[in-house]
Amino acid sequence: MGEKILRLIVALTIGVLVTRYLGPKDFGILSYAQSFVGLFTAFSSLGLSDILVRELVKSEKEHYKLMGTSFWLQTLGSCLIMACLILFVVLNDNEPLTNTIILILGSTTFLHSFDVITQFFNSQVKSKFGTLPALLGVAISATLKIYGIWQKEPLIFFVCVLVFDIFFLAIGRVYYYTKARYSLKKWTFQWNTAKLLLRDAWPLVLSSIVISIYMKIDQIMVKEMIDNAAVGQYSAAVRLSEAWYFIPMIICTSLFPAILNAKKTNSQLYYKRLGNLYDLMVLLGLGIIIPTMFFADWGIQFLYGSAFDQTASVLKIHIWAGIFVFLGVANQKWFISENLQAYNVVCLGLGMIVNVILNFMFIPNLGIIGAAYATLISQFIASVLGPSLFSKTRFSFLMMIKSLLFLNLLKKLK
Repeated sequence: MGEKILRLIVALTIGVLVTRYLGPKDFGILSYAQSFVGLFTAFSSLGLSDILVRELVKSEKEHYKLMGTSFWLQTLGSCLIMACLILFVVLNDNEPLTNTIILILGSTTFLHSFDVITQFFNSQVKSKFGTLPALLGVAISATLKIYGIWQKEPLIFFVCVLVFDIFFLAIGRVYYYTKARYSLKKWTFQWNTAKLLLRDAWPLVLSSIVISIYMKIDQIMVKEMIDNAAVGQYSAAVRLSEAWYFIPMIICTSLFPAILNAKKTNSQLYYKRLGNLYDLMVLLGLGIIIPTMFFADWGIQFLYGSAFDQTASVLKIHIWAGIFVFLGVANQKWFISENLQAYNVVCLGLGMIVNVILNFMFIPNLGIIGAAYATLISQFIASVLGPSLFSKTRFSFLMMIKSLLFLNLLKKLK
């Protein structure tokens, strides 16, 4: 949690300074490249993170085999990503600088294979060994970004800083792993283990692919249908809007074990706690949305300057999607507790399809404002309306509607 808060502070300070320094066009090029590479990140992790933690908890003695197999599977996924990116660069008509940044950022996916070390420490409830290098890396990269602004460095300098951040994190993970007297040389790859891991991970891979497209496609479509400057304006708003999305993840991860324990002993208490969680998500979402609506215009002008003249309008629309994202995170936990993960993938897929269609409809007429409306509507469909389509998931839809209408809170006040 400390790492996430520090990253939020850095994003709202150093990140804002970098955005303002680069301006809409250069920031748009960087955001487009990051979004495009982000479409393929699901192939690098192969959805193995949570599966690996589970297996490490169950079979700690076999951790060298599990980690080695996961590492090489993810490296294979990174090779697939690079092949796709190279093919895209050869066939597209982007500026050479944009293609160069795409390839540079794409190469960092190989470093993400070392995330298996973080999963190992998480399985032992020693997450500090994963976050310590991350915290130090954030501090160093923030210093480098300030230096880059001071020296008026070009865009490619800030791309290199992003690469350094990921590289430093990988080195830090290896350092703490070896310091704990474990050896990377003992990692082994076994096909049988690979098959078992992939068998359980494929639904998560599918879900990750859908989420990647869902969260990144709007910025790519803005670039293709308008220009890089529009992407910069839009991305500046999106980054501020999405900076808060770690909050529901931390809260739900912390509170859901208590909800699951209630399910084992008292169904009434289980539903009560679930309703309380949904109510909390709505209140937290509104706690972020309301101040944003009041201060968006002044805040964007103060943070980014007059060059980002459309960003505030996008932010005031996009920020409302947060309340549905908060509910969606809680609802995903409910899907898992009821063993209904397949329905979650269907709901996310529906939201993704709606998002793409609405972007095609709205962007030509409304510009980046249309992309914000497309995100808002599709988030509501994926997180709230989607579960209403199936009898097994309709209960969660009704629970979320009650929270959105404050029916539970009003009942308590009576």
